[in-house]
Amino acid sequence: MSAPALLKEMTGWASLEGQWLRRRHFTPDVLAAITQRIRECERDHNGELMVAIEAVSPIHERDSRMRALEVFGRLGVWDTAGNTGMLLYLALDRHRIEIIADRGIPASNYEWEGVCARLQARLAEKAYAEGILAAIDEIEAIMRRYCPRSEGSNDSLANEPVLL
Repeated sequence: MSAPALLKEMTGWASLEGQWLRRRHFTPDVLAAITQRIRECERDHNGELMVAIEAVSPIHERDSRMRALEVFGRLGVWDTAGNTGMLLYLALDRHRIEIIADRGIPASNYEWEGVCARLQARLAEKAYAEGILAAIDEIEAIMRRYCPRSEGSNDSLANEPVLL
């Protein structure tokens, strides 16, 4: 962790910033748009996307990747038919983005890292809603390639973003 990030965390500024970012950029209208986009996109493939937005990261897990794995498990993203669940996790207070894809989605880490980098750039421009929606579109395009739609598939995870 960089010195400025550590100072922000020690002073509590990171927590306040995370809460402010969530209230400012993830309004009910934005959350509804995210839900609708996920619902529409999941008609085209067997993948299951869940978005989790955490304003204040818990003290018990300092590593954002490990926290994303914990959230992946707690939300049951792993429990999908075909193991095609995936999590887009944002830690607002730490300015971190993680994508966790279950083993049924054989996309490369390079593809997911690209999505994260482009989303990070959009967030730095303060284009939160546009950035998230564009990232969802990218994720869904990847899932269409690796998890094509088949008969009998269903939408087993909630489409609404989870606010932590």
